[in-house]
Amino acid sequence: MNNSKKIFLSITLFLMLSAVSMAQDRVIIDQVVAVVGNSAILRSDLHNQQRQLESQGITLGSNPLCELLDEMLYQKLLFNQAVIDSVEISDHQVEQVLERRLRFFIHQIGSREQLEAYYGKSLEELKDEFRPLIREQELSQMMESRITRNVRITPSEVRRFFNNIPPDSIPIVDSEMELAQIVIKPEVDPEEIADTRNRLDEIRERIVKGESFSTMAILYSEDPGSARRGGELGFYGRGELYSEFEATAFGLRPGEISEIIETQAGFHIIQMIERRGEQINVRHILMQPKLSPMQLAQARNRLDSIRTAIINDEITFAEAARKFSDDPGKVSGGTMINPYTNTARFKNDEIESNLFFAVDNLEPGQITTPQPMMTEEGRQAFRIVKLVHRIEAHPATLDGDYDYIQQLALNQKKVKVVRDWVNSKIETTYIIINEEFRGCDFSSPWMKNMSAAH
Repeated sequence: MNNSKKIFLSITLFLMLSAVSMAQDRVIIDQVVAVVGNSAILRSDLHNQQRQLESQGITLGSNPLCELLDEMLYQKLLFNQAVIDSVEISDHQVEQVLERRLRFFIHQIGSREQLEAYYGKSLEELKDEFRPLIREQELSQMMESRITRNVRITPSEVRRFFNNIPPDSIPIVDSEMELAQIVIKPEVDPEEIADTRNRLDEIRERIVKGESFSTMAILYSEDPGSARRGGELGFYGRGELYSEFEATAFGLRPGEISEIIETQAGFHIIQMIERRGEQINVRHILMQPKLSPMQLAQARNRLDSIRTAIINDEITFAEAARKFSDDPGKVSGGTMINPYTNTARFKNDEIESNLFFAVDNLEPGQITTPQPMMTEEGRQAFRIVKLVHRIEAHPATLDGDYDYIQQLALNQKKVKVVRDWVNSKIETTYIIINEEFRGCDFSSPWMKNMSAAH
């Protein structure tokens, strides 16, 4: 199985496997077809994955079950080694991935209600089912990253890789954009800040007098991710939380409740649940001062004035970003960095849908009208975005697309390293596969040194 297919399956594995929770028209064939270490692969896993792919119009070739089993054996081998090596992932990381993927699926299917209707379960029930799967997937990916973390590639290797590509197989580089932004975060009214602190202080007093922290979190916390769990965040290590939050949380004793603290997200009170060495599990209640419609309108109008000044050549976009923007990218003239690639280029599907529609019809140098956005802290803000450069889809060239070619060459080198690792681990890992798959043309020698199961 080639690397691009592995990447695709890794990304979609969550959705495909979730088919076991479908309430309608399902047949569960409960039979183990393979075991890797202590993890089993069921026949139902393979059939449900195949059904999901077919529902999306995706075919895998003449032996889809063989291809799917090949990928699942690889994922299970990674997971097995992650367990052996005590690779860990925090509850918070799992929740972040879970929320991100659910948002994607909700966007794809249309709404939360449609997603729940499709599976015949509530969103919370789906989360409970998907959470263990997400943890296994993330641990597998972390193990894969460990295997390839020391792989490097030289410019001469990149050139040799590109020169060995047949002319009729030169990859097509997708259309990309380079963008810059100026962000204005409206200032919250001081009276609203004081009122928020007072309301949170009243809640703290009720807890100190004996009311349940968990109940108060469910009723009043404005952190949607933790509120439903009574404010519980799960285990975190140092450096994973806001510094102000962390400094207070690590100083608490079990059951102790903090004073009110302020972070970029808002105001919190914290209760220590448990500490394990340099990891803590706490509850918190978050309350955020609210912006008034007037403050939002003022931010929009200010950005509109800045945009007008730029268009009238009274100031350059880069100068305006450095002078007025509330975004850290202001130091580089407002350049937006793609979080997926850590570069300044964005493919169409890597841009938020609302922003994409705003910039798609722009010519290079043109600027959007003020656009609403949400900051990383979940605060309302506005931005204007400039289309700096548009790169149309084209056959890759070494000079113009060196970073792209370099990544392809690096991926190829990583695939070889992973293949060598898999082959070595097969020698020392307990693997058993049902005899009906003996004729599969696997990408790795899974059948080596084993007798097929009967």
